[in-house]
Amino acid sequence: MITEATAVTLRQNLGDMLNRVQYRRDSILITKDGKPVAALVDAAMFERIRRMQERFDALSARLAQAYEGAPDAGGLAEIEAASAQARLDVAQQWRAEGRLPALPGSKASGAKRSGRTAARTAGAKSAASGSSTSR
Repeated sequence: MITEATAVTLRQNLGDMLNRVQYRRDSILITKDGKPVAALVDAAMFERIRRMQERFDALSARLAQAYEGAPDAGGLAEIEAASAQARLDVAQQWRAEGRLPALPGSKASGAKRSGRTAARTAGAKSAASGSSTSR
């Protein structure tokens, strides 16, 4: 569980807070003037964070080396194009699964629209015939 404590509260209750972190595996966000400034976490969590940071730094260095000398504008344009394509691919997949509505003017939306229109027309016809049979 993550709790918040002011720097003053931490100073006054350090022993208790250390016990909460060590034995209950709590994390404490330390604030000063209402803003987060530090966190108190158990040593195992700190080691995991440190290892992740090291791996992230190594990956960032490899990426920087791989793209060294590539023009920034071209790289950014390539990233933008790949992102746009990925968004389109996901949207198409979600539309196929029914998680997104079909685009206006697309075949799928036209079929749905004509299906709804046919259902309304059939309903209107049956209502009309029902009213004529009751007379």
